[in-house]
Order: sequence, then structure tokens, then C-alpha cells
Amino acid sequence: MASTAPSMTQDSDALARDYEQVSADRQFASGQRLAKALAITTGERVLDVGCGTGLLAAHIAGIVGSAGRVLGVDPLPLRIELAQQKARANLSFAVGNAYDLSSIESGSFDVVCLNAVFHWLPEKAGPMREFARVLRAGGRLGISGAGRDGQSPMRTAVAKVLTAPPFNQYHRPDALTHPVEEPEMRQLYIDAGFDAPRIDVHDFTQNFASPAAAIRYSEASSFGNLLGHLPEALRPAAREAIAAELARVAEPDGSITRYGRRIIAIGVRR
Repeated sequence: MASTAPSMTQDSDALARDYEQVSADRQFASGQRLAKALAITTGERVLDVGCGTGLLAAHIAGIVGSAGRVLGVDPLPLRIELAQQKARANLSFAVGNAYDLSSIESGSFDVVCLNAVFHWLPEKAGPMREFARVLRAGGRLGISGAGRDGQSPMRTAVAKVLTAPPFNQYHRPDALTHPVEEPEMRQLYIDAGFDAPRIDVHDFTQNFASPAAAIRYSEASSFGNLLGHLPEALRPAAREAIAAELARVAEPDGSITRYGRRIIAIGVRR
């Protein structure tokens, strides 16, 4: 399982800054919907796991107010550095990950949320138990993320390019992400000590102005894993080849459209 986990060493200052920009109207927007579905209120204590550069955590800090508190954790130090710039009295950040929340006291949060994070976790049962541990009885766990959505244009283009010479000389994990569907998600909640969750599955569309914009988004969102297995000298050629493949399926205005499915799950700790 560990062999298919995404690398945490491919991130860079440029990618972290890119993510701050490209996630603002994508991941952040879905995170706002998750926060609304969780019905977060004034005075609550919220843990944002996989907080990235802190946009959602800062939004939630505004909801809980001075009587509440928000902690954002992320395994990528460069993204936490950007998040720290948003810190305030009721909002803090730390380097950390879903597999080890041992520094957090049991039962110390009212809400745990993961936005655009869960599909990056190869093994999910362990993290789910950790989320249950840090929540008080009656606390809520909210997860929003991608479902299995078949072959997106980007995935198809990347697979075609990276399985051809010279790029196929370099090993790449078979799968960077590990999404689940509704039955699996429901069972993960129940096994970890939550009531059967409320699950909403809906279709979504992502539009990118150009092949280059789609590639930029994918590199930043994957914290460098999209092409991180290639020697740096080969990456520009790979981007060019992927852009050429995407151009074949572009809309008449040159934009790229991705259709997918998103899962939002809300469960209460028993």
C-alpha cells in the first residue's frame, strides 16, 4: 500500500503558491459547501485535516468566532508556511497528517473536516479511527472529495504520454489517488465508530482555460506528483506532450472540460 502513496517530497515554493491561486475557486469552493453541510456554528472547535494553504480553515475560523478555535494540519511544510500567514487568535496551523494525530488530545474537537483530501489516502481505516478519537461523542466528521469518475481528459492524456518513450523508462505509481464510492464510505464511517453517514453524491464540471492551465492545476493539486517521478530535465517535454494530447479534445475555444463525481459525507461519532 505504501508504494502507491503520493510522495510528500515533490512540493516546491512555486507549486505551493500556485495551489493557493488555483484552489481558490475550486477546492475552496467545495470546502465552503462542506462547512455549510456540517452546520458549523459559533464557539465550535474544528480540525481541518489536509488544510493546504489554509483558505478553508480561515473561512471556518470566521464562522466559529472568537469563542471557537480552528486547527489546520497538513503534511506539506511549504503549504503550512503559507497557511501560517493567515493565523490569528482562534486559528493555528501545524505540520501533521491523517495517519498520526497523536499530538492531539482525544475528544478535543467538535468537528473534523477533510476537503479534497480523502482520495489521497491509500489506507483509510486507520485515519478514520484517528478522526473518531479526536472527536467528542456527538462530534461530526465531514469528508468531501472526488469519487471514481472514469477517464478524465487529463488522466487519459497523462497515461498516454507517460507510457510512451522516453517517459516510460521511469517508474510511476499505478494510481496516485484512491477514491471511494458511497458503499465503501458508509462502511468506513460505521467501522470507525460513527453513525451511518449522510452521503450526497453529485456530478460536477471543471473548466480550464487551456491545456496549460489544466496541467498547472494538476501539478499544484498533486503537490508535484503528476510529473515528479521524471528527471527535472524531462518535465518540460512531458508538459508539452500532455498539452498536445489535451488540445485534441479541447473545446472550440481551446478550453478543457472535466466531468466528475463528488462525494460529501457527514457522520456523527457514537
